[in-house]
Amino acid sequence: MRKKMFGLTAAAVCLAMLAGCGAGGGEAAQPYTKEQAQEILDSGIFTYTLDEYDYAMAWDIYGLESAGLSQEQLALLIFSDAGGAEAAVGAMETYLQNQIDSNRDYRPAEVPKLEDPFLQQAGESVLLVVSPDTQAVKDLLG
Repeated sequence: MRKKMFGLTAAAVCLAMLAGCGAGGGEAAQPYTKEQAQEILDSGIFTYTLDEYDYAMAWDIYGLESAGLSQEQLALLIFSDAGGAEAAVGAMETYLQNQIDSNRDYRPAEVPKLEDPFLQQAGESVLLVVSPDTQAVKDLLG
């Protein structure tokens, strides 16, 4: 039996991300805060140490759909050597193609952003920017 506790931070981030989607109907409740989540985490009520995840991992863990969300993103990956960064560029190209394929019918307005990303390796780092204006990214970076 796999016992794994997922981080409250992920849940807090998910709540923040979902705030725009709203539950609909009824009275508007005050949203939970990061401070409340931290208070629960610090209370000692958990048997296991919880892990912290970013929002993307939380979406995967909880199987949430990102309905209506933009594909715009910025990722800076830093590796211990240029070989790792080079391998990451290939993986990110595959990721982008998968996103294009899965969004073509679902969110067609996002596809042009995915088809024209800024994806470059510089030494042991890789920068991915998916935005409506790739030229502006290039101008900013010089």
